[in-house]
Amino acid sequence: QVRLVESGGGSVQAGGSLKLSCEVSGSTDIDNCMGWFRQAPGKERDGVAYVGWNNSPKVAASVKGRFTISRDNAKNTLYLEMNNVQVEDTAMYYCAADPRRLLLGAKCAELSEYAHWGQGTQVTVSS
Repeated sequence: QVRLVESGGGSVQAGGSLKLSCEVSGSTDIDNCMGWFRQAPGKERDGVAYVGWNNSPKVAASVKGRFTISRDNAKNTLYLEMNNVQVEDTAMYYCAADPRRLLLGAKCAELSEYAHWGQGTQVTVSS
């Protein structure tokens, strides 16, 4: 059974940094497209960043220049490095994985759904 477990969330002041991790277990062939999503209270879930199977990234315009997505296939782990966080970055952050083998993160961003999801990790940014 595929399992995704996020960690690294917490409370941080605006301008600070956090690094989220997502460890994948249970399968070695599901992490071809991976992504980070977030959902703030009362809002829809939005895609934040995506990475293709060769580590080609795509990040949303709202976080470009501040967030970096990367993956370590040897460790089956996905990361989201968050710098200069803002109050509007406050949300539950989820990682997701899909078996579709797409090279580019930009193509992974176009997927309408992902097959596997983690339980989420909360990020709270205070002013």
